[in-house]
Amino acid sequence: MGLTPAAVSYQIKDIEDQLGVVLFTRTSRSIQLTAAGAVLFEATADALDTLQRAAGRARRLTRSAAHLRVSLSPRFATNWLLPRLPRFRAAHPEVELTFDISDTLRDFEADDIDIAIRFGTGRYEGARSDRLFELLIVPVCSPKLIETGPPLNEPSDLVRHNHTLCYVDWKTDTMTWPNWRMWMAAAGVSDEGFDDSRCVAFSDSGYVVQAVIEGGAVGLADLDMIAADLAQGRLVRLFDVGVSMAPTYAYHLVYPEGSGEDARVVAFREWLLAETENAGQPGGPAA
Repeated sequence: MGLTPAAVSYQIKDIEDQLGVVLFTRTSRSIQLTAAGAVLFEATADALDTLQRAAGRARRLTRSAAHLRVSLSPRFATNWLLPRLPRFRAAHPEVELTFDISDTLRDFEADDIDIAIRFGTGRYEGARSDRLFELLIVPVCSPKLIETGPPLNEPSDLVRHNHTLCYVDWKTDTMTWPNWRMWMAAAGVSDEGFDDSRCVAFSDSGYVVQAVIEGGAVGLADLDMIAADLAQGRLVRLFDVGVSMAPTYAYHLVYPEGSGEDARVVAFREWLLAETENAGQPGGPAA
């Protein structure tokens, strides 16, 4: 807020004096809402939400009819969509695309979003979703590690030569992002022969890829998200073993239920579904 604690306390006291109501109970170590404060907090939150949604609708009214606003994560934008974008612009020059690049789950109305690409179960209230593709997690390393490091002829070499193994540490109540113990099991390396104490966890796969390229580690990465790195030689896939994400989780194209007939949404949806289908076929477009 750009205010000192004293200034905030003064404004709280001023509001309480104007309303004639005590909003907070104060002790030497804490401050808590009173029952009256809780009532006003709930009403204020509702009012601010209404204003935010109205502002989103107002911004939408100022946009041209050809403007399509897409929300997606930085990783999906950089590694998958942007390399393919010239094909959409060539096929649909009448659609003006702008992007909201964020990992935050956006509200279509309040945040002025027409369509979104999200990773999850695809179940969102008041929205339709199309499953794009599943994730296959594979081990990768840098070409330099292949050239200068000990040979990696079989999965057990990763353990035998004490490589630093990186992965994404992320889980929900129903899903765990594939880790090295899961991959080793799929590759036939026994639990007795694998000690995961040398594994390094990151919160995002972008950090895993950076550690692999710059730090000489071996990482587990999403195959579709590193296609450009593989094609351009920045990464090398190791072994023909991958671990699929839990089947309930995938990338989805999501849009409000009422916009299924919107020409801009239809154009982007049909193009994106065709791209994901062709990308999985021999000779299909590559990033």
